Amino acid sequence: MSTHAVPDGPFPGDLGAPEYERLRRRVLWRLPAGLYILGSRAGQRRNLMTLNWAMQVSLEPKQVAVSVEHSAVTHGLIVEGGCFSVALVAREDRAVVRKFVKPAEHDVEVHTLAGIAYRDGVSGAPIPELAIGYLDCGLRYSLDVGSHSLFVGEVLDAGFAIGGENVPVLRMEDTRMSYGG
Repeated sequence: MSTHAVPDGPFPGDLGAPEYERLRRRVLWRLPAGLYILGSRAGQRRNLMTLNWAMQVSLEPKQVAVSVEHSAVTHGLIVEGGCFSVALVAREDRAVVRKFVKPAEHDVEVHTLAGIAYRDGVSGAPIPELAIGYLDCGLRYSLDVGSHSLFVGEVLDAGFAIGGENVPVLRMEDTRMSYGG
C-alpha cells in the first residue's frame, strides 16, 4: 500500500474511498495547531515562512521539530544553512502570517523580509521583530517524510519580547487558513 493513497476498504461506517478520504482530512484538520513564522538562512539568503507543523521533541537536549515541504525555498535554506528559528506570533497579529506564504522579499539595507524587520539569531536564522517569543535552532537531524522533510533542531537560544509571555499565541483556528489533511 502506498503511503499517499487511501487504504483499500473496508472503511468505517460503510464509507467509500472518496468519503473516507474527506473524513480523514477533516479529522486531521482538527488536530490543534499553532501558526508560526519559520526563519531560515544560508549565506546571505534569508526567508521567513508561515508554518503550522512545529513541536518540541526532546527534553535533553531541548529540541524542536518542524516539517517543511520539499519545494519550499525555506527547505533548501535549512538544508544548506543548517539553522532555523520558530517565532511565536500574537493572536492580534494574525494578518501578518499571510505575508509569508510565498518567499519573502529581502531588503538587506533596512533588514526586512516582506517589509517586516528582523534580527539574526545566534544560529544566524532571522527572527522577526514582531515575535512575542522565539526559538533559535541549530539543525541536528533531517528526515524525509514524503512530501515534507522533518527538521529537528537543538534550541540554541530562546526568549520572549517584553510582556510576550502573557500574550495569546496565534493558532490555525484563529485564521481562515488551512494546511494539511
